Amino acid sequence: MPVNIPDTLPAKALLEAENVFVMSESRAVKQDIRPLKILLLNLMPLKIVTESHLLRVLSNSPLQVEVELLMIQSHKHKNTPEEHLVSFYNTFEEVKGRYFDGMIITGAPVELLPFEKVKYWRELCDIMEWSKKNVTSVFHICWGAQAALYHHYGIDKYERSQKLFGVFDHKVELVTEPLLRGFDDIFKAPHSRYTDIRNSDIDKCKELITLSSSYEAGPYIVVSEDRRHIFVTGHPEYDRNTLGEEYWRDLNKGMETAVPENYYPGNNPEKTPLVSWKSHSHLLYSNWLNYYVYQSTPYHLGELNNDV
Repeated sequence: MPVNIPDTLPAKALLEAENVFVMSESRAVKQDIRPLKILLLNLMPLKIVTESHLLRVLSNSPLQVEVELLMIQSHKHKNTPEEHLVSFYNTFEEVKGRYFDGMIITGAPVELLPFEKVKYWRELCDIMEWSKKNVTSVFHICWGAQAALYHHYGIDKYERSQKLFGVFDHKVELVTEPLLRGFDDIFKAPHSRYTDIRNSDIDKCKELITLSSSYEAGPYIVVSEDRRHIFVTGHPEYDRNTLGEEYWRDLNKGMETAVPENYYPGNNPEKTPLVSWKSHSHLLYSNWLNYYVYQSTPYHLGELNNDV
């Protein structure tokens, strides 16, 4: 089954051009099936790009997925057209009385700030607290994972001496975990960040389990003991050119930036990057939807509570 999105969302045409199966709302309403309701809290500046990244990986599932977009209200969104936000995004006030099968909280380019100094930190905390009772499973990405680990478990982040930038090997730590079903022992994933969380801090928290880690990148996939919170410290949803676009953008701004590691053939940024992480990215999101959302969520979402 495809991901179900509004007929006029710009990502629809892009994904269809890539032969990704998406379903318009007008077609979906004719099917007698309850789709999974997924709320996407998009904290990234280029919201349309991030929508495409995530809708692409959510589409690779036999389940019908209905995605709703959520934005932070206490922040000025400068890089996305106002008409797009008005047409497709909800605020927390508009959704907080509802229930969702799953939720994704993206990263954000604010990782060098202390959490409490982020302008929308209080609103984000309210949303994360709300998700405990109103969402079956929450998937946190990069800074979104760091923010949630700090909010829920008091685990802090640490500034790196050098930006983690590139595609790195990761190993499976718990082979019996459904989220990693079908994974190779060693697999690749992209990272782009200035801060880390530490294995030692995760290990001290009995409510958290590390499923995958990397020598270069540290903890990669961490889950809460009840599996209602998934924390992914990288960007498995990135497409072929995302790291490259970031590299050239920073270079053109006059910034000192290293070539992303293990990304360009021969480490030559004039060459086309080779995608080495796509299959595991799709598998990660489809496993999440199947084992942690579909298999756990109540059919009637109003029955959702802390014991789900």
